[in-house]
Amino acid sequence: MQIISMQKNSINKVILVGHLGAKPEGRYTSSGKPVTSFSLATNESWSQNGEQINKTEWHNVVAWERLADFAQEYLHKGQLVCIEGKLTSRTWQDKENRTVKVTEILCSSITPLEWKSSDASKK
Repeated sequence: MQIISMQKNSINKVILVGHLGAKPEGRYTSSGKPVTSFSLATNESWSQNGEQINKTEWHNVVAWERLADFAQEYLHKGQLVCIEGKLTSRTWQDKENRTVKVTEILCSSITPLEWKSSDASKK
């Protein structure tokens, strides 16, 4: 893992607890490094004027190397996990020459808070 020095009095740390939106998708870079992406849903609810409001926020998570292998092998859709990492943003031009920007969590730790078998996730 690459260590990047940050400016004094600055921190970029994310801790999320949520459920996986789908089975993690693994692939390899051209140099052979494993990378896995998955979505994570966090939910919050509150009461407003006597009405229950529910909101789901979706997060894009990216894991590299050993964490990528772990996510690919052991994580399943719907599973409750805690992830730690940092926010990163990427920008590129799509096929129609439009600028696309995505913000992701670059994962440094994955802690399953429940275990699901791959058979259970197919139901």
